[in-house]
Amino acid sequence: MYVEIINAEGHPSGVASTLRRLVPDGASVASAVAAIVADVRAAGDAALLRYTRLYDTGGSQPQGLRVTDERLAAAHAQMDPAVAAGIQLALANVGRVARAALREQVKVDFGAHSVTIREAPVGRAAIYVPGGRAPYPSTVVMGVATARAAGVEHVIVCSPPGPDGIINPVILGACVLAGADEVYRMGGAHAIAALAHGTETIAPVDVIVGPGNLYVQEAKRQLSGRVGIDSFAGPSDMLAIVDGAQPLEPLALDMIAQAEHGAGAAVVAVSPDGALLQELMRRLQGDAPETEAICRLVQVPDHEYALELSEAFAPEHLQLLGPLAEQLAPRVTRAGCVFVGTGTAFGDYIAGSNHTLPTSGAARFASGLGPQHFRRVFNEVRISDHSELARAAAPIARAEGFEYHARSMEIRISDNQDQ
Repeated sequence: MYVEIINAEGHPSGVASTLRRLVPDGASVASAVAAIVADVRAAGDAALLRYTRLYDTGGSQPQGLRVTDERLAAAHAQMDPAVAAGIQLALANVGRVARAALREQVKVDFGAHSVTIREAPVGRAAIYVPGGRAPYPSTVVMGVATARAAGVEHVIVCSPPGPDGIINPVILGACVLAGADEVYRMGGAHAIAALAHGTETIAPVDVIVGPGNLYVQEAKRQLSGRVGIDSFAGPSDMLAIVDGAQPLEPLALDMIAQAEHGAGAAVVAVSPDGALLQELMRRLQGDAPETEAICRLVQVPDHEYALELSEAFAPEHLQLLGPLAEQLAPRVTRAGCVFVGTGTAFGDYIAGSNHTLPTSGAARFASGLGPQHFRRVFNEVRISDHSELARAAAPIARAEGFEYHARSMEIRISDNQDQ
């Protein structure tokens, strides 16, 4: 991992933009993704299997798209008991936090009429679980537990198979523990297209969530008009604001941990303390394995500048380490998840917060995966006396040129109905 120290110059938003430009965005693969999506939509299973052979299995013949119940049961039976126990605790913690985020039905009563705010879960939701560098049973946990808490009836998981044509057994075991209804061997943009449009084998879903590479996230973006998505949850990024009172070994390990995600991952540490950054760089260069992650250590004038830089960068993971940095926590408004005095890995696995988080600066407007991504909010309107509302709204309708909107309200005025 290449590490470089830079001095922050100019406005923090400019420094944040410079850091963001180090990582490719979805525009770099947009045309390739569009072609894949169109092909899968037109050719269904045939195109899906062709892309699976090309991109997932490295040319070897794919197995059937759907993982059988027998294969799932066998993977579950073979799980390391310690891994299974950890997954079960993570499922409990993530589910508990997700259920706490559910909202109750609310009725707003105006007297003569009422508006009730209701929610309902989607019918079918898909969780994309990345493959490639490593298996991610933790992503199964984050997606399935949250969908179940939201009340989704049918939860589907897909993950790319390896060259042997199979999905890593630990992912399959996690699917059993989490209670996934269907599991499919497919990955990449072609999997997202199949889930959105449906094929001969795969029924279309209402929502697709989960992290993945640029192709996966760009496919989600392009198909977001057809299905619901969580956010752009692409290559991982983190930013740490740290002061001199913080031991550096835990932070160095936190940064290396995020760099384990490989190409496209960005890890940034920010501090006014130049000597701290020099020592941190020494530790990173000595301990970090070879990855294609991007690492920058940014010396800033003070902690106020550091906070402004973080808000502009809108990190997926924000760590606040040390007394001065931790005092900034109540003022943070733009981050996927904030870790105060602790490391991001706890959120990746077990704390109960969700690890599917907005990346690429999307934390400016998007939220981490929660039950709201699997639920629709709608209103229920009841009116016992239409008179006041109709008389107030009809002139607005006519101002917009919609005469029959006005008449459809006025016909319900009590005096008119008596005629």
